[in-house]
Amino acid sequence: MHEQVKIVPCSEAHYEAFRVLNEEWIIKYFKIEEMDRLSLNNPKEYILDKGGYIAVALLNDEAVGVCALMKSNLPGFDFELAKMGVSPKAQGKGIGKLLGHHIIDQAKSLGASKLYLESNRVLGPALNLYSKLGFKEMVGHSSPYERSDIQMELDLTSV
Repeated sequence: MHEQVKIVPCSEAHYEAFRVLNEEWIIKYFKIEEMDRLSLNNPKEYILDKGGYIAVALLNDEAVGVCALMKSNLPGFDFELAKMGVSPKAQGKGIGKLLGHHIIDQAKSLGASKLYLESNRVLGPALNLYSKLGFKEMVGHSSPYERSDIQMELDLTSV
């Protein structure tokens, strides 16, 4: 049987998967912070209603990956690529890459010219993916997350 991956916009039916898929990796490596609780428990209010977007990867119609575009408060940036998570059972299938390309295309279609993201150096596979997507490390910005020890940016006018 050939496994079919589809990327779709998040709907209310996916809110629970958005929370669970993110909590899975956050709890594995770090701890849930207040900023996580707010956005993961209220994706409509904290992400979608503010002009953001959430993509959901469906593998045989099961939500196995998620990624969000959150409106940025950082001067010079339109959106933050955030809350990307892929279920351990679906890792290694290129789903993160599909989500990343989809989110970048979505940001472009929304007229964005610059994205940024925050991560942690222990997440080697994630950092590899971000680099392959064209993100470059940036310095000099503080983060609301304790776990964030690297910020990266992507100039959409050059990709």
